[in-house]
Amino acid sequence: MAKDKGAARPKKTRVANNIRRLRFDHDEMTQKELAERVGVTRQTIVAIEKAAYSPSLELAFLIAREFGRPLEEVFSFEDG
Repeated sequence: MAKDKGAARPKKTRVANNIRRLRFDHDEMTQKELAERVGVTRQTIVAIEKAAYSPSLELAFLIAREFGRPLEEVFSFEDG
């Protein structure tokens, strides 16, 4: 009988982001602070930063606006 290897790891999304770097460039903003500013949970920001979750287009725009950056400077689509 095969051993259970545990829960499958979630597949990473093809949407990459610079949120972690931008948070630190903005006075070391915490994940919680960003989450509160854009109206989501800290866990959502964690998942987006890890590329485990792709934000809605609306949320992506809110995050970009929070950093004062165009969407394409915060998020990018990875081919492959």
